[in-house]
Amino acid sequence: MMQELAKLQFQSFAIKLPTNWQQPMGGAGKMLVQALSPDNLVGNPVPLPPLFVPATNNKLHCDTAQTLSTNFGTYMDGICSAICSAWSQWQQAATLVGTMINAVVASGGQVVGPALTPLILASAPMATPNEMKYSNAIATAIGTGWLAYTSSIKVPGLPWYPAFAAFPAPMAPPMPNIPTPVIALTQVTTSVSKSTLKPQMLGLLADPTAPHSQELMDSVADAFEKCFTLWQSTTMVTNVLGMGPVPTFAPPVVPVGPVVGGVGNMLPGGFV
Repeated sequence: MMQELAKLQFQSFAIKLPTNWQQPMGGAGKMLVQALSPDNLVGNPVPLPPLFVPATNNKLHCDTAQTLSTNFGTYMDGICSAICSAWSQWQQAATLVGTMINAVVASGGQVVGPALTPLILASAPMATPNEMKYSNAIATAIGTGWLAYTSSIKVPGLPWYPAFAAFPAPMAPPMPNIPTPVIALTQVTTSVSKSTLKPQMLGLLADPTAPHSQELMDSVADAFEKCFTLWQSTTMVTNVLGMGPVPTFAPPVVPVGPVVGGVGNMLPGGFV
């Protein structure tokens, strides 16, 4: 999905090659036509949907647009695949720890997981100097933004443990939470928004002359934000194992009581 979203966004810029092309007029235009062989006057059409559009039907323009469409398309598929692979690895290893439990309510906690940047770079395209620069800028921006985002996640006081309202024992054993979508947690998403990621990517690239970098970074950041929004609402927080003491338990006078000062910790792989 991220691959297709990124390419759709890139296509929306309708970049013509050569850039700023103006067809020669008058005698210059006639001389240009006369200088070209019939085979060069009309090129093969660029496969649809193209990432780049030839400025004319001239074979050279069509071939250039086709070549760059293929190269940029391959790169965008590669970097998006690397991002998604790293995201999946993070999700399998990440946990939510230190959640406080009082009776049925869970609050606080902290998300802990591996750094995303090296996971992305492990499989990011690096075949050319430009690809290396693009990949490093994209991976660093997304990794930094993801760390800031996950550090902001807290449980806002959710009724995760209904059995802990009145538990018939001096200590409640580990019990899983009620599954809850990630979007229900308290979180700050600014750091993983397109408006933040794109300028960070361009700043880390530090090369305003890099070919079509503005459109590339815009497209990757846009696709990441859209996939993140979907991930928020479809990913569930599960297997946060809560446990804790029941200080008022004193049978037979008080045969049940609420958990007080309990704690909940997620097993790795609890984000599903």
